[in-house]
Amino acid sequence: MKQLFRTKSIEALVAASNEEGKRLDRTLGAWSLMALGIGAVIGSGIFILTGTAAAGEVRSFHSLLHVPILDLIINGASSSFTIGRPGAGPGVALSFLLTAIACGFAALCYAEMACCIPVAGSAYTYAYATMGEFVAWLIGWNLILEYAVSNMAVAVGFSAYFNDILESIFGWHLPKQLSEPMIMGGQLTGSWFNLPAFLILMLLTWVLTYGIKESARTNNIMVLVKLGAIAIFVIGAGRAVSTHHWHPFLPNGMSGVLTGAAIVFFTYIGFDSVSTAAEECRNPQRDLPIGIIGTLLVCSTLYIAVALVLTGIAPWQTLNNAAPVAEALKNLNMNTVREWVGVGAIVGMLSSLLVFQYGQARVWFAMSRDGLLPRFFSRIHPKHHTPHVSTWIAGFAVGIPSGVWDIGTFADLSNIGTLFAFTIVSAGVLVLRKTQPDRPRSFRVPFGPLFPLLSIASCMILMMALPLETWVRFFFWSAIGIAIYFLFGKKNSTLANS
Repeated sequence: MKQLFRTKSIEALVAASNEEGKRLDRTLGAWSLMALGIGAVIGSGIFILTGTAAAGEVRSFHSLLHVPILDLIINGASSSFTIGRPGAGPGVALSFLLTAIACGFAALCYAEMACCIPVAGSAYTYAYATMGEFVAWLIGWNLILEYAVSNMAVAVGFSAYFNDILESIFGWHLPKQLSEPMIMGGQLTGSWFNLPAFLILMLLTWVLTYGIKESARTNNIMVLVKLGAIAIFVIGAGRAVSTHHWHPFLPNGMSGVLTGAAIVFFTYIGFDSVSTAAEECRNPQRDLPIGIIGTLLVCSTLYIAVALVLTGIAPWQTLNNAAPVAEALKNLNMNTVREWVGVGAIVGMLSSLLVFQYGQARVWFAMSRDGLLPRFFSRIHPKHHTPHVSTWIAGFAVGIPSGVWDIGTFADLSNIGTLFAFTIVSAGVLVLRKTQPDRPRSFRVPFGPLFPLLSIASCMILMMALPLETWVRFFFWSAIGIAIYFLFGKKNSTLANS
């Protein structure tokens, strides 16, 4: 028990990051960090979930496993549910603002921890320094799931979108056997392998292996293209805004705004990937808080702008479809703007894939360096100074399942893993303030313990809004991780053997 909750000192974590042969190049500045965050947070969801939250949704459940925990508590354990979520209407802009505030509590906690512990590994490393090895392992194990499942789902979506672009622009269509998942909804589809999903992950893995500076430059270009596409939509479609679409602004009152906030919350997760770059940052004490908080501010502004324009060019009741922005532009005959939105969506997927693959490899690298995973995961390329082994293994670990399964049904696993990490990081701020109050902090979460506590409460409420099935899978995945820890990690931990 003593080893399970034994913490690793911040000085030891920093010393390990400077160890010869395990050291990463410090090449990233504040703007590159912010671009990493924007690349992770702004994906194709900005053009999809905005419409869903504005119009509302009716969800039917025929199994208790699929019902959100909160709905089970409120409605009881009947055999089936049809749950209506009122639309936020034009007030979806307020939904994004409320969500930004809720995520802001967690972002502030990440900023304080990142400047105190400028080491790769994100929430895993912060937990190791504040709550002990066992909690750190659980967080790291679930971060692996978060990044992997997110990218599997995005890669499958990219493949479908890529095939559609090929057909609409060039008149080509990849054979079904090579462009769709082999298994969808537990059923064989007749496809052999989803080749585009696999190949794009291999290409991005090669970019990440080649060097962090080159990876950041690639991401910067994609982020600029993505921001350009969003700007074209906001400015181009903004000319067609009719203010009568904004009346009433809150058609379902604050109830609609709050349910809209629950829907759009998951468009924000991903800013934590900035903290995985702590060890490759030139001035982490200054640049990491700027990167994390700047990401949230920029993304919130873009989300609110898109929400206002979208609900201004189309009645909010018509926006609950698979591509609300594209449909609204099609109805207005704005085909040029629509094409740019398509470019923004596909580039958004690419940048999200790149950043999450980057974050996943850094978590594996940090856990390996601490002895909790096999040592070869923390090998550094002699020329490019990147964790090439963990990067390639992460690439195949995500790429192969992406070619076989339709991973969309597992997206909630990513959400619960992220919220769990947010909770632990927020609690870590309170622990570190208590145990090391005099440690220098270039950034401090304001208002003492209030904001970290609000962050914990927000995350716990949102975790309760996830389906029971997600909780079952979360506990099952965690149980596998606990078994691996006791069979391998506990015995090989550098902290235990020091």
